[in-house]
Amino acid sequence: MPRNDQAIRQLIVLKKLESSRHGLTLEQLADGLDSSATRHPRTLRRDLDAIESAGYPLLTERVDGRTRWKLLDGVRQAPALRLSPTELMALTLSRRLIAPLEGTALHASLQSALTKASAALPPEGLVLVQQLEGTFSVGLGPHKRYKRHREVVERVTQAIAEKKRIQMRYDSAARGRVTRREVDPYRLWYASGGLYLIGYCHLRKEPCMFAVERIKSVTPTDRPYQIPLHFDFEAFVEDSLTVMRGPRIEVELIFEKGTAAWAKDRVWHPSQQLIRVPGGKLRMTITIADSRELVGWILSFGSGVRVVRPDSLRTVVKQEAEKICAIR
Repeated sequence: MPRNDQAIRQLIVLKKLESSRHGLTLEQLADGLDSSATRHPRTLRRDLDAIESAGYPLLTERVDGRTRWKLLDGVRQAPALRLSPTELMALTLSRRLIAPLEGTALHASLQSALTKASAALPPEGLVLVQQLEGTFSVGLGPHKRYKRHREVVERVTQAIAEKKRIQMRYDSAARGRVTRREVDPYRLWYASGGLYLIGYCHLRKEPCMFAVERIKSVTPTDRPYQIPLHFDFEAFVEDSLTVMRGPRIEVELIFEKGTAAWAKDRVWHPSQQLIRVPGGKLRMTITIADSRELVGWILSFGSGVRVVRPDSLRTVVKQEAEKICAIR
């Protein structure tokens, strides 16, 4: 079993132990986990050993003839961290950074941790935090909200943890209608202000990316799946400028002097290579997915950029610019 599967299962088990004062039996710990933990109690016992090895002391008690596992009293919370006042204030200030994840289990846990960090500050420290917020603020930029999609996120997260196929109704932007899909959910991916499900779509017969806010409903199934050994998540997303996928092409752009200063200071894509050219201009080569996202990104620079190659991309960008000018 892949290590990430074990880690997810052990995290769920630890979460259950944290919330139980009186301990849980193996059956109670296995409830809601993947079927391997239910079929093989030794798997769950190994998870408990791993949790204890990670520094969480466990106790076993016999209650009504059944063995229960529980965290040692006083350590159902993570070991106390020796954080300095400035570290606590920095954590409190970072609360705004997680706002786009609202509606997810991760957001709830982070919010709880940050609330505890705030509570550990003396009143004077909270006043200083408020003053710092007037000096250092965080701009999130465009992002989506997931508060209304809490149930979808929770069901998908559970299905990923249990490696179970899901059925879902998806409002496809490309098809312009709601379609029913069977999907093996591999991973939730947060990028460019949005949350996406990556998994194998049995309708398309290939791995696909789904915008979470377009998932209208999720129905869990009992059908297990395995992520193919040849599937490489990093390779799946590496060509995208942000999230859209397409055929890989090599692009060469020339940025005019006024735009070059802005373009050179950012990492737009890991493959980019920059070379200064006479007149204060900048040459960029980038190997990237050919998509509408790429066209929109080039157009965002206006007349400050020129597509050198490929010819097909230069033609599409020109046509799109002409269409924009023709709109009345």
